[in-house]
Amino acid sequence: MNRILPIIRKIHIHPLLWIVVALAVVTAHFIELSLLFFIILIHELGHAAAASFFSWRVKKISLLPFGGVAEMDEHGNRPLKEEAIVVLAGPLQHFWLLPLAFVLNELGFMSDHIFALFVQYNLMILIFNLLPIWPLDGGKLIFLLCSLNSSFPKAFKRTLWISSFSIAVFILAVILTEPINLNVWIVCSFLIFSLFFEWKQNRYVFVRFLLERYYGNNSDLKKLKPIIVEENDMVIHVLEQFQRGCKHPIIIEKDGKEKGSLDENELLHAYFVEKLHNAKVGDLLYQY
Repeated sequence: MNRILPIIRKIHIHPLLWIVVALAVVTAHFIELSLLFFIILIHELGHAAAASFFSWRVKKISLLPFGGVAEMDEHGNRPLKEEAIVVLAGPLQHFWLLPLAFVLNELGFMSDHIFALFVQYNLMILIFNLLPIWPLDGGKLIFLLCSLNSSFPKAFKRTLWISSFSIAVFILAVILTEPINLNVWIVCSFLIFSLFFEWKQNRYVFVRFLLERYYGNNSDLKKLKPIIVEENDMVIHVLEQFQRGCKHPIIIEKDGKEKGSLDENELLHAYFVEKLHNAKVGDLLYQY
């Protein structure tokens, strides 16, 4: 209970959603809208509850005119398994909602019409969220999979490329099946805007990852993965090899022979505190 109440207090309803609610009342679609957003809310509460369990910083749970989002103040430095649980916690809620609706229908608390709508909306939201498109849950799972063997910037860019291809396929499917469905086109527009924004901000996302890496608590990084570099390599190019879930000792070589080593925090300190943005990694050996 101590964890649930703070999460509920973080629920935020976007002002435009009230306009959608008013239109639903006028057009006699309030029940359908209520079912839809009840499922969306449970989905996002699943994310938030799992995040709270792992002591993540949950900023807010927003209900938007076209869906919902649980915003976390985390930037890619949590264990991959932990983040996978948080991502999957949303879709998992749909699996208990179906039997609940079935029981309510059998007991007479839910009509056959409402039950059919509930099942349809529940499956629709589940399948849609698992599409491999960032920032949907499916896109986040793709990012986690790419992060297993790739550096943070490479994994993120691969995720955006996969998302771009997937949204193109999705739009083609919409054109062939629901070309005049305004709601679907609004969702498509949101996904395109989000993806475009992430492409524009991908460098900022990487720097934010490094900042959290330097200033945050990295005690969960138990896997050691040395990065072997040449002494003339730029500091930023070495930082671009940092991988999620790994602690990186920096091994500096010259002519194939080891010249020295640095801890990753020394590299981060040089970049963020000493502002050595254009320094060569070999130059740092003389400072530490």
